[in-house]
Amino acid sequence: MSLDIRHLKLLLAVAEEGSLTKAAVTLHLTQSALSHQLKEAERIVQMPLCAREARRMTLTPAGERLLATARRVIAEMELAEREVREHGKDPAGVIRIATECYTCYHWLPTTIETFAAKFPQVDVRIVVEATRNPIPALLDREIDLGIVSERTRERRLELYPVFEDELVAVVSPGHRLAKRPVVLASDLAEENLLTYAAAREQLDVFRKVLWPAGLAPKKWIPMELTEAIVEMVAAGRGVGVLARWAAEPQIKSGVLVARKVTQRGLPRVWSAAILKRKGRPDYLVEFIRALAAQHRVRFRRLAAAS
Repeated sequence: MSLDIRHLKLLLAVAEEGSLTKAAVTLHLTQSALSHQLKEAERIVQMPLCAREARRMTLTPAGERLLATARRVIAEMELAEREVREHGKDPAGVIRIATECYTCYHWLPTTIETFAAKFPQVDVRIVVEATRNPIPALLDREIDLGIVSERTRERRLELYPVFEDELVAVVSPGHRLAKRPVVLASDLAEENLLTYAAAREQLDVFRKVLWPAGLAPKKWIPMELTEAIVEMVAAGRGVGVLARWAAEPQIKSGVLVARKVTQRGLPRVWSAAILKRKGRPDYLVEFIRALAAQHRVRFRRLAAAS
């Protein structure tokens, strides 16, 4: 036997919902049926895929590895199903999009909805497999627009700034760093560091904070999901470094405490990157404008609520 789409959907639902009970509701199955599927999947791969931690179900390292595949496969299937359903409805154009991290896709639904009202015949597609590497995908013409936080010297590309954010350190209220106004590189060197699962070279906390100081964290724990980082930090398992907006609900509720990273902070400018070319379709520029407009409103609200 081998894993099938049922098992991949199960892992995705557990990762997003944090329990078999909620995952069963999402998948319209009984908890017993879902539990049976999980045991079947673990029997196939011959290792545990999920573990209960505190009051939440989390994925094991093997489960996290399969989760990345699940996201790609399920996204491709949903895209294929949509294309088959809409066969015969010729779109006026297509925008293929990828971002630097999976969490960034949370931004897109509102923009896509606003854009679709004005350009209903333009098909907006998210190319999940280009996540983390949108610039190479752009240059290879696999996508039409990449959302990136780094400047590039690549002359074939144009970058349009759309909004700014800041990376912060998040800790549990009882953590020793919660009493500090600023978290320094030397502080991080004494802690378990939780970040998104990207190469160290792609993470600002390594490139701009730790490495210039000649330091490394006590232990680095990369994770795919914001929710997993939040749960680990709230349980006192280490210090997380992520965008303030990503953990805003937990910061406002008091579950987490956010602190500036170094005196200068870790600000980022997010840009929409596209290829330089003549005859660029108007709808591509309009999508970038919609993205910028949405985030001006969103981050203004977050600032007012802080």
